Amino acid sequence: MTVPPPPGPPWGPPPPYGQPQYGEPQYGQPQYGQPAYGQPYPPPPPLPYPNDPSDPSFGEAPRTNWWAIVSLIFGVIGGVLIALVCGVVGLIKAKQYRSGRGMAIAGIVLAAVWTVGIAVFLVLAANSDRVTATDVKVGDCLAEIPDGERVLTVKTISCEEPHAGEVFAVLMMPDGDFPGQAEVEAYHERCSPELVAYSPQSMLDESVQLYVLYPTAETWDNGDRAVTCIATLDPPRTGSIRG
Repeated sequence: MTVPPPPGPPWGPPPPYGQPQYGEPQYGQPQYGQPAYGQPYPPPPPLPYPNDPSDPSFGEAPRTNWWAIVSLIFGVIGGVLIALVCGVVGLIKAKQYRSGRGMAIAGIVLAAVWTVGIAVFLVLAANSDRVTATDVKVGDCLAEIPDGERVLTVKTISCEEPHAGEVFAVLMMPDGDFPGQAEVEAYHERCSPELVAYSPQSMLDESVQLYVLYPTAETWDNGDRAVTCIATLDPPRTGSIRG
């Protein structure tokens, strides 16, 4: 006959103070998959730096932007149209080629400078043979006869080239107040005797007519006293009528 062991306590002894009960996580230790208490999440991976092997463009050399080079060359030598077109294309390609932006801009700027310079030259060249109407002299030949009521300049030309008029007299009116338009225009009558003295044969030539430039009230105040007698030639002819 065996004697059964004495019955034990219904529960085990309580755990020491500060230790968690069975099945509870220990205080101060994170559960699985969670960061420890008081520690931040890990930082994101850094962005690639230039020349970083992880950069997709690492090792890719800039391509030659020939559009920009051609634009700069023609901008220097004055090829305005080519410099402008290639410069615009070079700017568009600069991002793709990773080069040439500065040269393309320089080519466009030079093309603009050439354009302005050529325009100024043409304007000056067109007016180089124009003189103030009060500055013409006896014997000057005119490329054309002015057709406006107010004439400020005239275009002079060599008498050996076909010309439409020739100055044969310049009469100076006396100083003083403006005498009135009628008296000024009366000087027109004095031009005919001057033409007889300058070119007697012209009086018999029906293709030779008279054209007179005289002061106005406005030009008189600026010192204009000249009455300019001009023989018009229709059609234009070469050589002087003098003699």
